Amino acid sequence: MKVVNVILSGGVGSRLWPLSRKSRPKQYIPIFGEQSLFQKTVFRNIGFCDQVTIVGNKANHTLSKTDLLSLGIHAYNEVVEAYPRNTAAAIAFAAFSTEPENILFVTPSDHLIENKTEYLKNVKRAIKLAKEGHLVTFGISPSKIETGYGYIEFQGENVVSFREKPDFDTASNFIKSGNFLWNSGMFCFKASVFLEELKIHAPKVFETSLSAFRKKENIFLPEKETMEIPSISVDYAVMEKTKKIKVIQSEFEWSDMGSFESIYDFLKSTGHPTDQHGNMAIGLNIHTEFVGLRDTILIYTDDAMLILNKNESQKIKQVFEKLEKENPNLVS
Repeated sequence: MKVVNVILSGGVGSRLWPLSRKSRPKQYIPIFGEQSLFQKTVFRNIGFCDQVTIVGNKANHTLSKTDLLSLGIHAYNEVVEAYPRNTAAAIAFAAFSTEPENILFVTPSDHLIENKTEYLKNVKRAIKLAKEGHLVTFGISPSKIETGYGYIEFQGENVVSFREKPDFDTASNFIKSGNFLWNSGMFCFKASVFLEELKIHAPKVFETSLSAFRKKENIFLPEKETMEIPSISVDYAVMEKTKKIKVIQSEFEWSDMGSFESIYDFLKSTGHPTDQHGNMAIGLNIHTEFVGLRDTILIYTDDAMLILNKNESQKIKQVFEKLEKENPNLVS
């Protein structure tokens, strides 16, 4: 039995435009110290995992290779999707590509995690539960009222319910109750147990994913069969339905780096300058003054500039989607 770190690297990072583009998504941007989030993910898990499996897409798999080689990692498995079909199929591809009894430790490639001691303790507990036949999810103890994350209602290691991204008042009530965790999107389970549960609860995802996997050429999945796979998250497909689920209440510091608010908090913690009103400029090498503004972030790249209030970070995805239709070169 081996522990396989399955790294999901197919995301575009649309909420971090213009830093994040389709050709260079946020997980490959080296602004987090000297490393990218992708590299930090690999490095964080390599000490206790026996293998690495990357599930990515055609647009970014060469970026994964470059990042891995720079870490001195040459031996890894890879599955390249023809089109993104969400996390249920992505994890199924990883499960199909390994031995049934192997433990899959599934991690997105774009999370920032601190407190290695607590992290390792939580992961070891998850691996133990996975060996016993459970599907394990990691719930993060909330540090603030957050409307950008899904929540898990829990009791001990038992999951009571999953909740969608709430409004502010609902999130506030979740925090006050003390029995809700942020849904991290990290999982741990045996490959065989996951596939069994996927076949029961989302049989079409299982069957079409298997059909596509059987027809892959080298590391590349076929286009026609891929488009027949329902695009559905692993939470909807399996985790919200299975009776085998457990949750680890995780106390390590965690951010999915999914918004400029989280980027702002990270950069500020590393000494990136802000003015007395909380304004920050990113990507500019010239002196910048903000007048009459508070909590504003200015992001500059060679071909685009974004100015936003950091509390409105979740709306950037709408800008990305508009540009995708009106000026696709700006998001590619």
